[in-house]
Amino acid sequence: MVASSAILSSYLPPLQLGTEKGGPTTPSISFPLGKRFARTRLSLVVKSTTNSDGEIDGDENKVLVKDDGDSSFKPFGFVNDNPSSRSAIQLPASPAEDGNVGEMLYRIEDKGKEFGFFIESGIYRWFVRETGSSETSRGTILFIHGAPTQSYSYRVVMSQMADSGFHCFAPDWIGFGFSDRPQPGYKFNYTEKEYHEELDKLLEVLNIKSPFCLVVQGFLVGTYGLTWALKNSSKISKLIVLNSPLSVSSSLPGLFKQLRFPLLGEFTCQNAIMAERFIEAGSAYSLKMEKADVYRLPYLSSGAPGFALLDATRKANFKDIYSRVAMGFSEGRWEKPMLVAWGLSDKYLPQSEAEEFKKTNPNFVNLKLIEGAGHMPQEDWPEKVVEALQEFL
Repeated sequence: MVASSAILSSYLPPLQLGTEKGGPTTPSISFPLGKRFARTRLSLVVKSTTNSDGEIDGDENKVLVKDDGDSSFKPFGFVNDNPSSRSAIQLPASPAEDGNVGEMLYRIEDKGKEFGFFIESGIYRWFVRETGSSETSRGTILFIHGAPTQSYSYRVVMSQMADSGFHCFAPDWIGFGFSDRPQPGYKFNYTEKEYHEELDKLLEVLNIKSPFCLVVQGFLVGTYGLTWALKNSSKISKLIVLNSPLSVSSSLPGLFKQLRFPLLGEFTCQNAIMAERFIEAGSAYSLKMEKADVYRLPYLSSGAPGFALLDATRKANFKDIYSRVAMGFSEGRWEKPMLVAWGLSDKYLPQSEAEEFKKTNPNFVNLKLIEGAGHMPQEDWPEKVVEALQEFL
């Protein structure tokens, strides 16, 4: 114990002792950790009392503990609530305590909520954007985003379509954007079936009357919008698809391949700039900083959205989903007006995919090629998307 005490003392500043009358002495200790750790107080607890001479007995019982006054239930307490961890110096894990990340969060935390509100649906809280009026005579449009993005991508299109007389909604899927991010395995498992069920509940809460126009874009949860449409064709008047996988041979972007790989996926999903990099890699343009901030915010503020994306990606059977989409919208199976508005500069999905898809159902599928737009035409060139929607609707 002498050696241990010597090692410990070499790292600790002098102790300031204070004795309460008739009680034990608890030396407190302050570490020069700087501003970012100012909220963490460490105490050197001595499991003994003072003797008659005012000296401390029991040096061998000294243990460093963190005193933050937090007695809340911690379901994963077994990770750090053990003798080894309790005797270690605990530093704050909150991003807001970090000088760099914290300042970034404070700067961008209120961005990206245009036209939005929170609404309870079932046991979850969704973030939903709404433009236009329920009194409109031109109908309702529901916009569905893909992974790893959010409804923010539709903000300009929604605003301009509202000016044209449409009532527009765009939710953030559960686990994405500003909506709830339940822990995988606890009530929500990020499966296609559960996403469909929760979307049904949300439509009821929002009082969206059928039939309505559905707009979908992107991978994974965007494709779940298409599979939902196949199961609920009676609720849809017209369907618009923006750059989404439409064939069995659709390639999977590198991001999703990394997420499906053991261990690598766990690291990849916690990359705060993952979403903005995915968007830029699929387009001919770079995002302006104010836009990149919004796509980054969910992944920067918490690890939960990353793990939600990880779980949803690993639960998805992409080949089966793409097969159902290709077959479900083919001739003789889908008989509702459908527009495929395709950004020609998409780096993930080629133009040929849209052209081949039209051939499978030429009587009901219309194709509009959008020059200059990439994988997310609603973000790259929203004015051209609005023009295509207005012509089709």
